[in-house]
Amino acid sequence: MAPASVLSTRVLLVCAAIGVGTGILGGAAGWLTLAVLAAAPWAYGLVLGSHVLPGIIAQQVIRRPWVALVTHVLAALVASAMAPQWTFRFLGTAILIGGIQEGVAALTRYRVWAAARFFISAVIVGVVIAVPVWFAGDIASLAPIARVAAVAISILGPVAWTAVGLGIGSGLRGAGVARGLSTPR
Repeated sequence: MAPASVLSTRVLLVCAAIGVGTGILGGAAGWLTLAVLAAAPWAYGLVLGSHVLPGIIAQQVIRRPWVALVTHVLAALVASAMAPQWTFRFLGTAILIGGIQEGVAALTRYRVWAAARFFISAVIVGVVIAVPVWFAGDIASLAPIARVAAVAISILGPVAWTAVGLGIGSGLRGAGVARGLSTPR
């Protein structure tokens, strides 16, 4: 008997459902971007941090290889339909953040699903996105306290969104969405 596919139809359907839901949020974040950059550029990391949700929820629910990256790309496509001016940024962000989340999970051979592992990936994402936030928000031109706040929010934004994603993922697992989708050995 052939082994079950890591990305079975059922897994892909769950990824798609999560991708649509989080993609709608991503599209809204895309529309918020210019307003936040104009009014409070130091808070942009909180908006950009919301892009961790597809992979966090997918990994918390499905706990298999590739689900973070697949769900991120699907979410980026949905977000692009809502805010087409950001299509390439959505796709780039999906590959970057989904890749980081997959990389951290791969380091544990997809066997450690403790919250700490998710928060480690969130901090890595936060450090990485602090750089584009710095330039997009022209943070260097702000007062020193705003610069510190911008860097802190860039790092803590993905951490806060990760906590939200873990809560949503746990709720979906509790509702039975993950039944029969445990990690293949």
